[in-house]
Amino acid sequence: MGPSAAVAAVRCAVRATLTTADANRTMADDDADRPLTLVACSGGADSVALAAAAAFEGAKLGWRVGGVTVDHGLQAGSANRATLVAALLTDLGLEPVEVEAVEVTGAGGPEAAARAARYDALDRAAVRAGARTVLLGHTLDDQAETVLLGLARGSGTRSLAGMAATTGADGRYRRPLLGVDRATTRAACADLGLAVWDDPHNSDPAFARARVRARVLPVLEAELGPGVAAALARTADLARDDADALDGWASEAYARLRTEQDGALEVRGDVTLDVAGLAALPAAVRRRVLRQAAVAAGSAAGGLGAVHLQAVDALVTDWHGQGWVSLPGGRAAHRQYGKLYLGGERHPS
Repeated sequence: MGPSAAVAAVRCAVRATLTTADANRTMADDDADRPLTLVACSGGADSVALAAAAAFEGAKLGWRVGGVTVDHGLQAGSANRATLVAALLTDLGLEPVEVEAVEVTGAGGPEAAARAARYDALDRAAVRAGARTVLLGHTLDDQAETVLLGLARGSGTRSLAGMAATTGADGRYRRPLLGVDRATTRAACADLGLAVWDDPHNSDPAFARARVRARVLPVLEAELGPGVAAALARTADLARDDADALDGWASEAYARLRTEQDGALEVRGDVTLDVAGLAALPAAVRRRVLRQAAVAAGSAAGGLGAVHLQAVDALVTDWHGQGWVSLPGGRAAHRQYGKLYLGGERHPS
């Protein structure tokens, strides 16, 4: 008897990702010549189903499949939990399997700090193991939650685009399950007899994502009918296509409009842009150019908000002699003689 529908759905998604990641590779006799992918596994149903499918499909496609679990140290017994997850991955046939312990600190709230620590740990594990890719267990439901959170923040098209199937340096991170819902991964684990762990943080109302998961999406499904999560995921795909196109346009415009520093003036900034060329761009493209310029001039991308870009945009579209606009990281923007300068907060003499 073949696999259940749930197991088959997860395996099919993983197979498509591994095939895309290495479309032209054939089975090698020597394990050293076979590419390695790591499965990031928390012990929850999504990542356990992913690990089981990766072990099964990897063997068929000629991949070595390892695993890594991250101990965030945020709950009592987390080290023991990580050890149990590592044992499960080993039982599934994954090799190598590692536990990465991290310290969750930093700005942006506990969710953002945990996420940053987790990805740093996954990067280290991938480099150390020589892994070509790291598989992440984000599902269609996670994508829907991400879109709703972005909508609530008013963050724009890129935020509504949610999570891409491939991200990171050289496409390191792959999300095979973005088209698979959470109910399917849980059913797959049950059908395979795999024990899973439900992280209490996932239902803790202190976290915005947990509130969206437990309170917002169920109400939308009840009031608007089933399929809301899938519709939100489709919205993410459409928004990502639009955002990618606008980002490409903006990158071309940035390269074209960036000019040399005016030698007749003292240093005005690290990046100089032609104002007339900026003014001719559609607003959606122009603000992307300004964001790219601000980051190039030294502002951290995560610190740049809509209020900063609106103020810099006003130097282009609503010019009335205003002074410097402060930007994150001690940077600033200033307009003079038809040029926009972004960089160190230094005033002209």
